Amino acid sequence: MYNNDIGIPNGEYFGMTCGDESEIEIISVPWDATVSFGAGTSKAPQAIIDASIQVDLFDADVENAWEMKLSSTMLDLSRLNGETRLAAAAVISRLEKGCKTSDADVALMLEQVNAASELVNGAVYDAAKDILDRGKTPALVGGDHSVPFGLIKAVAERHPGVGILHIDAHADLRCAYEGFVHSHASIMYNVTERIAGVARLVQVAVRDFCEEERLRVASSGGRIVMFTDDSLKANEYEGVTWSRQCSEIVSCLPDKVYVSFDIDGLCPSLCPGTGTPVPGGLDFPQAMYLLKRIAFSGREIVGFDLCEAAPRKIDGETDGETDGWDANVAARALFKLCCYTRRSGK
Repeated sequence: MYNNDIGIPNGEYFGMTCGDESEIEIISVPWDATVSFGAGTSKAPQAIIDASIQVDLFDADVENAWEMKLSSTMLDLSRLNGETRLAAAAVISRLEKGCKTSDADVALMLEQVNAASELVNGAVYDAAKDILDRGKTPALVGGDHSVPFGLIKAVAERHPGVGILHIDAHADLRCAYEGFVHSHASIMYNVTERIAGVARLVQVAVRDFCEEERLRVASSGGRIVMFTDDSLKANEYEGVTWSRQCSEIVSCLPDKVYVSFDIDGLCPSLCPGTGTPVPGGLDFPQAMYLLKRIAFSGREIVGFDLCEAAPRKIDGETDGETDGWDANVAARALFKLCCYTRRSGK
């Protein structure tokens, strides 16, 4: 393949078929069982694969990016996701009617949902550990933001002391949400509570969080550092350059970095189909510049995830053709994540 070739659809991201020769292996996790607002992120991996064929494999920052070797595997979760989504929706409906999570029928359904989420975590962990054991860099495309737990666990075991750069509109530090232990709103709580190998969590562009989460950051002893969207924008308005702000963010990260990129960390105009959009956020060049600064800082990106993209249906239909915008943005973010991961550590 040359950087001038057209992309040929073959079921792989960017049309790459490198198999055992791959440098980065992507785990596709079509899971959105505990979604609390807009659904559809389970359809993102396939939509991003389809959109990725349109991405030119040239990168001005990373020499010979088109030579990058990628491979991927899609976890088969369709049936489990559908069954669990029904149970989760029933839980949410009962809670909205005033029921409690301790009520017998609600508790039984919660047990089903939480057990299914544990199965997904285990499948992702096993896949990630296998990738690491074969000397590759693991990555993940979701799905909702609950799904990278197993990957982060495997990476932290292999690289103890790793730091996480977390780009997101939300802090995701709730101990549980709607009774779901592995909610998309709880991923970073679970990571910081259950994965000792994570040395620091650095959150960027957060603009929707609760008092519990604020207190958790304040009481973390510096293990969690939050750069809120409000503070980043205020600095910008007061003349602090984005370059200077990125220097401060990067300085908080250790030598080994895992990137957790929730697409809703971007401005909603770039991801209108995402499950829980929030006004504000980073524009695309801002986010990519931050990733570039990490890659060129000497730090090594040892894994990453890209979550919460959701193909948006034309005219609001639940089935049928999508407008392609969300998947297009996500595919280009994915390519940059791959490029900067390949360039990092040098």
